[in-house]
Amino acid sequence: MVATKKTKKAHENINSRLALVMKSGKYTLGYKTTIKSITTNKGKFIIIANNCPPLRRSEIEYYAMLAKVGVHHFNGNNVDLGTACGKYYRVSCLSIVDPGDSDIIKTVSGDQ
Repeated sequence: MVATKKTKKAHENINSRLALVMKSGKYTLGYKTTIKSITTNKGKFIIIANNCPPLRRSEIEYYAMLAKVGVHHFNGNNVDLGTACGKYYRVSCLSIVDPGDSDIIKTVSGDQ
């Protein structure tokens, strides 16, 4: 009971911080632009949905490891991630270029 409450609260915490990034920061949605932002050293933090294909996920993680960028595995599928971003479409991965007013990079990196 307690563990589910804690994970639900953490999930809501990430969603609210992600909404703040969408409002005040800069980001790129999608696989191609995420890879592009990592390779050009513009991406600061990567979020991947849990149903992202394994080969694609491992490629993003590999590029992120080379660029020393943090990666967070979202506890929801690509529909949930798209909804958390405030979009009406599916988002498998996103890159945060500028967090804006949000402290999502410090908070999520500290949890892991």
